Amino acid sequence: MIELLQSSPTLFIVSAGIVGLMVGSFLNVVIHRLPLMMEREWRSECAMLLDQSLPEPPPEAFNLMTPRSRCPNCDHQISALENVPILSYVMLRGKCSGCHTRISIRYPLIELISGAVAVVVASHFGFSPAAICAVALSWALISLAMIDFDTQLLPDSITLPMLWAGIVVNYFNVFVTLEEAVLGAVFGYVSLWVVFWGFKFATGKDGMGYGDFKLLALLGAWLGWQILPIVIIVSSIVGACVGIGLMLFLSHDKSKPIPFGPYLAIAGWIALLWGDEITAQYLNGASQL
Repeated sequence: MIELLQSSPTLFIVSAGIVGLMVGSFLNVVIHRLPLMMEREWRSECAMLLDQSLPEPPPEAFNLMTPRSRCPNCDHQISALENVPILSYVMLRGKCSGCHTRISIRYPLIELISGAVAVVVASHFGFSPAAICAVALSWALISLAMIDFDTQLLPDSITLPMLWAGIVVNYFNVFVTLEEAVLGAVFGYVSLWVVFWGFKFATGKDGMGYGDFKLLALLGAWLGWQILPIVIIVSSIVGACVGIGLMLFLSHDKSKPIPFGPYLAIAGWIALLWGDEITAQYLNGASQL
Protein backbone atom coordinates (compact mmCIF):
# COMPACT_ATOMS: atom_id res chain seq x y z
CA MET A 1 0.00 0.00 0.00
CA ILE A 2 2.84 2.37 0.86
CA GLU A 3 4.52 1.66 -2.47
CA LEU A 4 1.24 2.31 -4.26
CA LEU A 5 0.79 5.68 -2.54
CA GLN A 6 4.39 6.59 -3.31
CA SER A 7 4.00 5.74 -6.98
CA SER A 8 0.63 7.46 -7.46
CA PRO A 9 0.44 11.09 -6.28
CA THR A 10 -3.23 11.26 -7.30
CA LEU A 11 -4.13 8.26 -5.16
CA PHE A 12 -2.23 9.75 -2.22
CA ILE A 13 -4.06 13.08 -2.54
CA VAL A 14 -7.48 11.41 -2.85
CA SER A 15 -6.73 9.14 0.11
CA ALA A 16 -5.65 12.13 2.18
CA GLY A 17 -8.91 13.90 1.35
CA ILE A 18 -11.04 10.89 2.35
CA VAL A 19 -9.16 10.43 5.61
CA GLY A 20 -9.46 14.17 6.20
CA LEU A 21 -13.24 14.02 5.89
CA MET A 22 -13.41 11.21 8.44
CA VAL A 23 -11.05 13.01 10.82
CA GLY A 24 -13.20 16.13 10.39
CA SER A 25 -16.13 14.22 11.88
CA PHE A 26 -13.99 13.47 14.94
CA LEU A 27 -12.80 17.08 15.12
CA ASN A 28 -16.44 18.13 15.49
CA VAL A 29 -16.59 15.94 18.59
CA VAL A 30 -13.35 17.41 19.96
CA ILE A 31 -14.48 21.00 19.35
CA HIS A 32 -17.81 20.41 21.10
CA ARG A 33 -16.82 18.13 23.96
CA LEU A 34 -13.34 19.19 25.04
CA PRO A 35 -14.44 22.57 26.49
CA LEU A 36 -17.26 20.79 28.36
CA MET A 37 -14.78 18.26 29.73
CA MET A 38 -12.52 21.10 30.86
CA GLU A 39 -15.43 22.86 32.57
CA ARG A 40 -16.39 19.70 34.45
CA GLU A 41 -12.80 19.22 35.57
CA TRP A 42 -12.55 22.83 36.77
CA ARG A 43 -15.80 22.53 38.73
CA SER A 44 -14.54 19.37 40.39
CA GLU A 45 -11.21 20.97 41.30
CA CYS A 46 -12.89 24.10 42.66
CA ALA A 47 -15.22 22.02 44.79
CA MET A 48 -12.27 20.09 46.21
CA LEU A 49 -10.36 23.29 46.99
CA LEU A 50 -13.41 24.80 48.70
CA ASP A 51 -14.05 21.52 50.51
CA GLN A 52 -17.54 21.34 49.09
CA SER A 53 -19.41 18.19 48.22
CA LEU A 54 -19.83 17.54 44.54
CA PRO A 55 -23.23 17.11 42.94
CA GLU A 56 -24.31 13.65 41.92
CA PRO A 57 -21.94 12.30 39.24
CA PRO A 58 -23.31 12.11 35.71
CA PRO A 59 -25.02 8.79 34.89
CA GLU A 60 -22.48 7.95 32.18
CA ALA A 61 -18.90 8.70 31.25
CA PHE A 62 -18.32 11.84 29.21
CA ASN A 63 -15.20 12.05 27.10
CA LEU A 64 -14.19 12.14 23.45
CA MET A 65 -15.27 8.53 22.94
CA THR A 66 -18.37 8.13 25.06
CA PRO A 67 -21.28 8.59 25.03
CA ARG A 68 -22.15 8.19 21.36
CA SER A 69 -23.16 11.34 19.53
CA ARG A 70 -26.83 12.21 19.79
CA CYS A 71 -29.28 14.93 18.89
CA PRO A 72 -29.26 17.63 21.59
CA ASN A 73 -32.99 18.23 21.04
CA CYS A 74 -34.57 14.76 21.11
CA ASP A 75 -31.63 12.65 22.37
CA HIS A 76 -31.77 10.49 19.24
CA GLN A 77 -28.58 8.42 19.06
CA ILE A 78 -26.79 9.01 15.78
CA SER A 79 -26.19 5.78 13.89
CA ALA A 80 -23.12 4.97 11.79
CA LEU A 81 -25.04 5.63 8.57
CA GLU A 82 -26.05 9.05 9.89
CA ASN A 83 -22.45 9.89 10.67
CA VAL A 84 -20.88 9.58 7.22
CA PRO A 85 -19.03 12.85 6.53
CA ILE A 86 -20.88 15.29 4.23
CA LEU A 87 -23.09 12.57 2.69
CA SER A 88 -25.18 12.00 5.80
CA TYR A 89 -25.90 15.71 6.10
CA VAL A 90 -27.01 15.83 2.46
CA MET A 91 -29.12 12.66 2.73
CA LEU A 92 -30.78 13.89 5.93
CA ARG A 93 -31.33 17.30 4.28
CA GLY A 94 -29.63 18.93 7.23
CA LYS A 95 -32.20 17.66 9.77
CA CYS A 96 -32.27 15.13 12.59
CA SER A 97 -33.94 11.90 11.52
CA GLY A 98 -35.69 11.68 14.89
CA CYS A 99 -37.21 15.13 15.49
CA HIS A 100 -36.34 16.92 12.22
CA THR A 101 -34.54 19.71 14.08
CA ARG A 102 -32.12 21.47 11.77
CA ILE A 103 -28.50 20.39 12.09
CA SER A 104 -25.95 23.19 12.09
CA ILE A 105 -24.19 23.64 8.75
CA ARG A 106 -20.98 23.99 10.73
CA TYR A 107 -20.61 20.22 11.14
CA PRO A 108 -20.25 19.39 7.43
CA LEU A 109 -18.18 22.56 6.94
CA ILE A 110 -15.62 21.38 9.51
CA GLU A 111 -15.51 18.00 7.76
CA LEU A 112 -15.05 19.72 4.41
CA ILE A 113 -12.31 22.01 5.72
CA SER A 114 -10.51 19.07 7.32
CA GLY A 115 -10.59 17.15 4.04
CA ALA A 116 -9.61 20.21 1.99
CA VAL A 117 -6.54 21.06 4.09
CA ALA A 118 -5.42 17.43 3.88
CA VAL A 119 -5.68 17.59 0.08
CA VAL A 120 -3.75 20.87 -0.10
CA VAL A 121 -1.01 19.61 2.22
CA ALA A 122 -0.72 16.29 0.35
CA SER A 123 -0.47 18.15 -2.95
CA HIS A 124 2.17 20.51 -1.57
CA PHE A 125 4.48 18.02 0.16
CA GLY A 126 3.79 14.83 -1.77
CA PHE A 127 4.04 11.42 -0.13
CA SER A 128 6.55 12.11 2.63
CA PRO A 129 6.93 12.30 6.42
CA ALA A 130 6.55 16.08 6.09
CA ALA A 131 3.07 15.64 4.56
CA ILE A 132 1.90 13.32 7.34
CA CYS A 133 3.22 15.65 10.04
CA ALA A 134 1.81 18.76 8.33
CA VAL A 135 -1.64 17.19 8.05
CA ALA A 136 -1.62 16.34 11.76
CA LEU A 137 -0.61 19.92 12.59
CA SER A 138 -3.35 21.27 10.31
CA TRP A 139 -6.03 19.23 12.06
CA ALA A 140 -4.80 20.38 15.47
CA LEU A 141 -4.94 24.02 14.30
CA ILE A 142 -8.54 23.55 13.10
CA SER A 143 -9.55 22.25 16.52
CA LEU A 144 -7.75 25.02 18.39
CA ALA A 145 -9.12 27.75 16.14
CA MET A 146 -12.73 26.62 16.50
CA ILE A 147 -12.54 26.03 20.25
CA ASP A 148 -11.03 29.48 20.75
CA PHE A 149 -13.68 30.99 18.48
CA ASP A 150 -16.45 29.37 20.55
CA THR A 151 -15.10 29.68 24.07
CA GLN A 152 -11.96 31.88 24.00
CA LEU A 153 -10.02 28.89 25.29
CA LEU A 154 -6.94 27.22 23.82
CA PRO A 155 -6.76 23.86 25.61
CA ASP A 156 -3.35 22.84 26.96
CA SER A 157 -4.35 19.25 26.23
CA ILE A 158 -3.89 20.04 22.53
CA THR A 159 -1.40 22.91 22.55
CA LEU A 160 1.31 21.46 24.79
CA PRO A 161 1.48 17.94 23.26
CA MET A 162 1.59 19.48 19.79
CA LEU A 163 4.37 21.86 20.90
CA TRP A 164 6.48 18.92 22.08
CA ALA A 165 5.53 16.99 18.94
CA GLY A 166 6.96 19.81 16.85
CA ILE A 167 10.28 19.58 18.67
CA VAL A 168 10.35 15.79 18.27
CA VAL A 169 9.48 16.04 14.58
CA ASN A 170 12.26 18.54 13.99
CA TYR A 171 14.72 16.36 15.89
CA PHE A 172 14.67 14.53 12.56
CA ASN A 173 14.91 17.82 10.59
CA VAL A 174 11.50 17.36 8.97
CA PHE A 175 10.78 21.10 8.66
CA VAL A 176 13.69 22.87 10.38
CA THR A 177 16.64 21.92 12.54
CA LEU A 178 16.20 21.05 16.20
CA GLU A 179 17.99 24.24 17.23
CA GLU A 180 15.62 26.37 15.12
CA ALA A 181 12.62 24.52 16.57
CA VAL A 182 13.69 25.08 20.18
CA LEU A 183 14.44 28.75 19.53
CA GLY A 184 11.10 29.03 17.72
CA ALA A 185 9.23 27.71 20.75
CA VAL A 186 11.08 30.07 23.11
CA PHE A 187 10.82 33.17 20.92
CA GLY A 188 7.20 32.40 20.05
CA TYR A 189 6.17 32.37 23.70
CA VAL A 190 8.34 35.30 24.79
CA SER A 191 7.35 37.60 21.90
CA LEU A 192 3.64 37.56 22.74
CA TRP A 193 4.42 37.58 26.46
CA VAL A 194 6.25 40.88 25.96
CA VAL A 195 3.37 42.27 23.90
CA PHE A 196 0.89 41.16 26.57
CA TRP A 197 2.69 42.93 29.41
CA GLY A 198 3.46 46.01 27.33
CA PHE A 199 -0.22 46.38 26.51
CA LYS A 200 -1.21 45.70 30.12
CA PHE A 201 1.14 48.36 31.49
CA ALA A 202 -0.05 50.87 28.88
CA THR A 203 -3.80 50.27 29.22
CA GLY A 204 -4.33 48.29 32.40
CA LYS A 205 -6.15 45.61 30.39
CA ASP A 206 -5.31 42.13 29.16
CA GLY A 207 -4.78 42.23 25.40
CA MET A 208 -4.69 38.46 24.93
CA GLY A 209 -4.64 35.20 26.84
CA TYR A 210 -1.76 32.98 27.83
CA GLY A 211 -3.06 30.36 25.43
CA ASP A 212 -2.02 32.62 22.56
CA PHE A 213 1.58 32.56 23.84
CA LYS A 214 1.55 28.76 23.83
CA LEU A 215 -0.01 28.59 20.37
CA LEU A 216 2.70 30.80 18.87
CA ALA A 217 5.31 28.72 20.72
CA LEU A 218 3.73 25.64 19.11
CA LEU A 219 4.05 27.19 15.66
CA GLY A 220 7.64 28.18 16.39
CA ALA A 221 8.46 24.62 17.45
CA TRP A 222 7.10 23.26 14.17
CA LEU A 223 8.25 25.95 11.74
CA GLY A 224 11.31 27.52 13.37
CA TRP A 225 12.03 30.97 14.75
CA GLN A 226 12.53 32.52 11.30
CA ILE A 227 8.87 32.14 10.41
CA LEU A 228 7.52 33.90 13.52
CA PRO A 229 7.51 37.47 12.08
CA ILE A 230 5.37 36.29 9.16
CA VAL A 231 2.91 34.55 11.50
CA ILE A 232 2.61 37.59 13.76
CA ILE A 233 2.22 40.06 10.89
CA VAL A 234 -0.31 37.97 8.93
CA SER A 235 -2.37 37.11 12.02
CA SER A 236 -2.40 40.75 13.13
CA ILE A 237 -3.51 41.98 9.71
CA VAL A 238 -6.26 39.36 9.42
CA GLY A 239 -7.38 39.95 13.01
CA ALA A 240 -7.50 43.72 12.56
CA CYS A 241 -9.50 43.46 9.32
CA VAL A 242 -11.98 41.01 10.84
CA GLY A 243 -12.33 43.07 14.01
CA ILE A 244 -12.97 46.29 12.10
CA GLY A 245 -15.45 44.49 9.87
CA LEU A 246 -17.34 43.09 12.85
CA MET A 247 -17.63 46.51 14.45
CA LEU A 248 -18.62 48.29 11.24
CA PHE A 249 -21.03 45.81 9.71
CA LEU A 250 -22.23 43.57 12.56
CA SER A 251 -22.25 46.14 15.39
CA HIS A 252 -19.86 44.05 17.46
CA ASP A 253 -19.57 45.25 21.06
CA LYS A 254 -16.14 46.87 21.44
CA SER A 255 -15.93 45.69 25.05
CA LYS A 256 -16.34 42.05 24.01
CA PRO A 257 -12.95 40.47 23.27
CA ILE A 258 -12.24 38.88 19.91
CA PRO A 259 -10.19 35.65 20.14
CA PHE A 260 -6.76 35.88 18.54
CA GLY A 261 -6.15 32.12 18.32
CA PRO A 262 -8.02 31.57 15.02
CA TYR A 263 -5.92 34.22 13.29
CA LEU A 264 -2.69 32.72 14.64
CA ALA A 265 -3.85 29.30 13.42
CA ILE A 266 -4.66 30.62 9.94
CA ALA A 267 -1.36 32.49 9.70
CA GLY A 268 0.54 29.45 10.96
CA TRP A 269 -1.04 27.19 8.35
CA ILE A 270 -0.20 29.69 5.60
CA ALA A 271 3.39 29.84 6.87
CA LEU A 272 3.54 26.03 6.98
CA LEU A 273 2.90 25.82 3.24
CA TRP A 274 4.17 29.09 1.81
CA GLY A 275 6.28 30.70 4.52
CA ASP A 276 9.56 30.31 2.63
CA GLU A 277 8.07 31.83 -0.52
CA ILE A 278 6.59 34.76 1.39
CA THR A 279 9.92 35.41 3.13
CA ALA A 280 11.81 35.23 -0.17
CA GLN A 281 9.39 37.65 -1.83
CA TYR A 282 9.67 40.07 1.09
CA LEU A 283 13.47 39.95 1.13
CA ASN A 284 13.59 40.36 -2.64
CA GLY A 285 11.30 43.38 -2.49
CA ALA A 286 13.25 44.92 0.38
CA SER A 287 16.54 44.51 -1.47
CA GLN A 288 15.15 46.45 -4.42
CA LEU A 289 14.15 49.46 -2.35
